[in-house]
Amino acid sequence: MTENVDVDEELLSIGAFAARSRLSAKALRLYDRLGLLAPARVDADTGYRYYRTGQVEQDRLVALLRQLDMPLARIAEVVDAGDGAARARRLDAYWADVEARHASQRTLADYLRGRLSGRSLEMYGKFTVETVDVPEQVVITESRHILADELPAWIGASLGRLEEGARACGGVAGSPFVVYHSEVSVESDGPAEACVPVADGAAARAWAAERGRARGTAVRVEPAMRLARTRITKAQVAHPQILAAFEAVEAWMREQGLTYAGPCREIYFADWDAAGPQDPVCDVAFPVAEARATAG
Repeated sequence: MTENVDVDEELLSIGAFAARSRLSAKALRLYDRLGLLAPARVDADTGYRYYRTGQVEQDRLVALLRQLDMPLARIAEVVDAGDGAARARRLDAYWADVEARHASQRTLADYLRGRLSGRSLEMYGKFTVETVDVPEQVVITESRHILADELPAWIGASLGRLEEGARACGGVAGSPFVVYHSEVSVESDGPAEACVPVADGAAARAWAAERGRARGTAVRVEPAMRLARTRITKAQVAHPQILAAFEAVEAWMREQGLTYAGPCREIYFADWDAAGPQDPVCDVAFPVAEARATAG
């Protein structure tokens, strides 16, 4: 790559430029390959790279961004932003993501610290658990194998699509919910099933047949069941607080002599967008049955 260079401007070899910018020649070659910092001139015969002295500032910017552990792709976005204000906005967006991730990791560390120090019972005491009987429901569903980091966005999108589809199925007839048929974590991908109860079973079957297998869409009858549940706020829906809620329900089930009668679920009964952090929005629940007495 060759740029138009002012003949009076000093050009530095890659070694001299590396010394002035305090980066290695290897790093400079990588930045060139990624389009982050192209040399001002490349000798066509030798392949030697030359840099303008004015490029030192951009080179140091790249190096400083790397000290923030910014991925190279995000550095490219900052460098390509144009003026200083646009670059600052992209840096702000990256740092907001970093702080959100650190906040999530800090909360997870606190949760794990509680478990490891034997304070699980103290955490479970924050949740009130009860049983509730739920009647049979016709539900339209979407199923997907998904990892934990993709889960929140998928839940919102899938329930939104199903609520839209419910218009053709007699309308929404109950609170939307998500069933976890197997664990969803950073390593395990479920599957998870988003469900919306609808009023007209025949219309729902016609709707599902028309959509075919798009997005794993189906219609089924959810049988009547008894749920052990605890109600949590919008803030508590975040990982890992919600794990403590699930574990609190399981601990209560053991105390009451109840057994699992189906996969766990989250039931979203409130307007998520309108709710504040401390507003109740979700029931964490397990289908339960009375434990069978063993023969003496």
